[in-house]
Amino acid sequence: MVMKPGGDASRFPSPNSMGFVRHGKLFLNLVHIGTVSQASYGAVLTACTPLHVTLHFDPSGVDLPDGLTCRCLTLSDTHLACGFDDGTHHNHFDRFSSAVSGIVIAHPRIIFATLDGDNHVAIIDEQPLARRAHMGNVLDDGALVDFTGCGRWWVGLYAGVPGRAFHIWDGNTEELVYLNASLTDPEAVMGWHMLTKFTEPIGRVRMTSQESAVACTNSSYMILDLINQEFTLYDQQHRKGLRVTCFDTNNEAFITVNNRGRAIVRRAGTLEEVCRFHTRHNKAIGCMNLGYALMCGAGVVRTWEIEQGQYLYSLNENIGAINAMVADDRHVAAASRDTTVHLWDFGAQQRMVKPRVVMLFRA
Repeated sequence: MVMKPGGDASRFPSPNSMGFVRHGKLFLNLVHIGTVSQASYGAVLTACTPLHVTLHFDPSGVDLPDGLTCRCLTLSDTHLACGFDDGTHHNHFDRFSSAVSGIVIAHPRIIFATLDGDNHVAIIDEQPLARRAHMGNVLDDGALVDFTGCGRWWVGLYAGVPGRAFHIWDGNTEELVYLNASLTDPEAVMGWHMLTKFTEPIGRVRMTSQESAVACTNSSYMILDLINQEFTLYDQQHRKGLRVTCFDTNNEAFITVNNRGRAIVRRAGTLEEVCRFHTRHNKAIGCMNLGYALMCGAGVVRTWEIEQGQYLYSLNENIGAINAMVADDRHVAAASRDTTVHLWDFGAQQRMVKPRVVMLFRA
């Protein structure tokens, strides 16, 4: 259902009905959002007002509110995937071990990872079954704090054990092909804390289309060549500190925001600066796509173009505090702390779409 701002909201079904992926005791939700037209996001972004819909999660069957905390979001051309904290089924020492730390949609597969290091694979639109492709080892590797990838590569960012920050798997064979790097060594203690309580993100990893992975912590960022994994392209310290929640990439560039709210967009291959701007809020959560950066602070989503760093406008809706945000070349999605997900469709005038929850994978 595509709605104008202020319209009636759609409601997700109960976790015990169609819609939620349950692998053991973790939650994953996949929403069909329609087929993207050929028009570019940049054209429709500046030419029309996006249509907005609010998706509500039904708390039925969830013992504690932690189980409906959306930790991460992923978009493809046709689906929005939401990964949840499942802090309701574990003892005090590993309460969040099965929280979803990252999701990859590589149609027809969906791959998702959990804080304890497990990787799971399922097939979209088939029987509701997810299989474990890799069993994590928290004692040897630490917590898997973020996970990204594509059909060719899966990349995990770990914290808790020195020298084991990056894990890279061949997406075709599902074999681990690289394990190294010290990017998250200063965050080792916080990595262990993530298993027992909800904390601020301590690291984020994203991919470009240039066979490279870019990862960020609150003190540095690193760019790794996925073809020659032993070769680190760049390893940069940042003395003013970085906002992990604002870090993101597109096909060729990445954005960092320091603790004073200063954003810089750089090309991943050369570190050439493309533009810079101020986010107007030093505790924002953000994302980017090919042409734009979006930052949410104090419930307001603001938009900048990333060729010159010019501020464009803010979206009409005030969505309150959020946990996660994602954008592609047509859609923007944000997960609010009130257990709702906001979805904006910038191309809806060209083709109306109806978000619907699809049945998925039960282990």
